[in-house]
Amino acid sequence: MEKILFVYNPKAGKAQIRSKLADILDVFEKAGYEITICPTQKRGDAVKLVAGRKDQYDLIVCSGGDGTLDEVVTGMIKSGFRTPIGYIPAGSTNDFGGSLALPKNMVKAARVIVEGRNFPCDIGAFNRDVFVYIAAFGLFTDVSYETGQDMKNLLGHMAYLLEGMKRLPAVRSYSMKVSWEDQVIEDEFMFGMVTNSVSVGGFKRITGKNVKLDDGVFEVTLIKKPKNPIELNNIMVSLLNRDIDTDAMYCFRTSRVTFESPEKVAWTRDGEYGGSHTLVEIENRQKEILIRTALPEARAGK
Repeated sequence: MEKILFVYNPKAGKAQIRSKLADILDVFEKAGYEITICPTQKRGDAVKLVAGRKDQYDLIVCSGGDGTLDEVVTGMIKSGFRTPIGYIPAGSTNDFGGSLALPKNMVKAARVIVEGRNFPCDIGAFNRDVFVYIAAFGLFTDVSYETGQDMKNLLGHMAYLLEGMKRLPAVRSYSMKVSWEDQVIEDEFMFGMVTNSVSVGGFKRITGKNVKLDDGVFEVTLIKKPKNPIELNNIMVSLLNRDIDTDAMYCFRTSRVTFESPEKVAWTRDGEYGGSHTLVEIENRQKEILIRTALPEARAGK
């Protein structure tokens, strides 16, 4: 009998897993799996559970937000061996679940895990850490980890927007030297993100067009410091429409990129605080993890 280690965050999203847990377990049991259930209590629990698991598990299933998935992947890398991952999205935005075309219905997502195929997916190395789909700095990046869980549950996407809008009058920028391949740029940026996702914060297309999750490259977006509020508004509209104005932003694809700054800059990884750094080296680890998806093609992210 194949074995599942099921790690879930009972507080993610609107805590909806509490009413769906029995149905999810029923899907796994009917598929013939033996299940070990591990709810998380605090940040970092999923990392420890997965990193310390036995190699007898055939599948690691996690349910929660993108932060929970990040912890599971981090634990997977720390363990030194690989086990396929099944993901049941249950967070407020679930950007990565959307990129994998996973159902929003949790029971249907569980069926994908038992009926789907393993997709070899890229992840990112971030200095000594890893991330699944986004590393970012600047405007709005601290909103997700400073917005309380109760507020996220109540307002969903609107919680992020409301919290972010409060900060518009105090937009600051960061002096950065950015290097990739044979290119080097130095400028003042109010926002930067390195992504492997078709959406960020629930907004599609702002990461780029024709994004693939297994192509070995990231989509990089860097937004310059606006000169006035009107320019800031135009930049935000251009970003949401993916109408790239090279006078206001840089957009490129690369497998490796380095950020250097004279002062420490706070970063976020998959929506959680990623520390403050003067040097960040990011590298694409192509097809580093296996994740269950229902997509017939080996090119998730379409």
